[in-house]
Amino acid sequence: MTARWSDPGSVRIADGIHRVPLQMPSDGLRAINVYALETDRGLALIDGGWRRPGTYDEFSTALAEFGCRPDDVHDVFVTHVHRDHYTFAVDLRRRHGCRIHLGSAEAPGIVAIGELASNMPTSSLRELERAGADDIARAVRLDTSDEDFDSDDWEPPDAWLTEGALDIPGHRLTAVHTPGHTKGHMVFHDLDRDISYTGDHVLPTITPSIGFELGEWDLPLGHYLQSLEMMLDDRDRTVLPAHGDTGVGLHARVRELLDHHARRLAATRAVVADLTRATGLDVAERLPWTRRDRPFADLGTFDRMVAVCETLAHLDLDVHRGVLRVENQDDVDVFSVA
Repeated sequence: MTARWSDPGSVRIADGIHRVPLQMPSDGLRAINVYALETDRGLALIDGGWRRPGTYDEFSTALAEFGCRPDDVHDVFVTHVHRDHYTFAVDLRRRHGCRIHLGSAEAPGIVAIGELASNMPTSSLRELERAGADDIARAVRLDTSDEDFDSDDWEPPDAWLTEGALDIPGHRLTAVHTPGHTKGHMVFHDLDRDISYTGDHVLPTITPSIGFELGEWDLPLGHYLQSLEMMLDDRDRTVLPAHGDTGVGLHARVRELLDHHARRLAATRAVVADLTRATGLDVAERLPWTRRDRPFADLGTFDRMVAVCETLAHLDLDVHRGVLRVENQDDVDVFSVA
């Protein structure tokens, strides 16, 4: 049987670079790719994984395949603050004393998670209400109210990353700020090997969610598209993504993502024009979702929330561009053609 990208274990990418897929609980993405880079001091990781009861043993087994152990890890460079990238890094630091590095623009998110002290996606709930999706907001509150929350998973990093060179012996990497999926997302380019650790910014077969994070809403799709365009300003590289298999060309995939969002913006405008006046929920309900073009009604509660937030991100960008206009009625935004 053909191996899947998400199968546990390790995969050699190049001399001194290994891909380690770590499983994710109850998530359609199945796994997250953690990249282990051999150095003269042990191992540096790109991304940390999602802490769950079996993650440490799974990680230990994978490292043993190329003669290493978890206590060899001296630094973890996290692309962004979502829990599937961050929380196992904190567990490794607690066990073995490694250092964690995270983009400086993620600092407000870490603070917000600590103040909230729960898994409730309060910022997304606010956007659902703005979109007229109160029923979905109530369902999300009910679904997340009983989820276990461990504040220890969200301890701050040891260092806040800004753009520029990373201190990884034997690997000449540079960090690039790529806001959009989150405000502080970072992509790490390997300047010697023509590869890029793209986190969730560029994924090989799916598009990352836009607008699902804590904090103020600040035109996330606009930031994402600008961050994609930046990837075309540098030389082409091979994508090493956080989810999915490796080997996709960066420039070709970026162009596909830009084309996808151009088509999505056009489809969003068409729905608004057809309805004359529409809320974010009205539009989301009339668009297809996922690579399989599933109806909105077939999505689960969490995916409906993400879909509505992403629809708002497209609507807001077109308002910003002057293509649509918006008025607020009883705390719900209503969109029409400008």
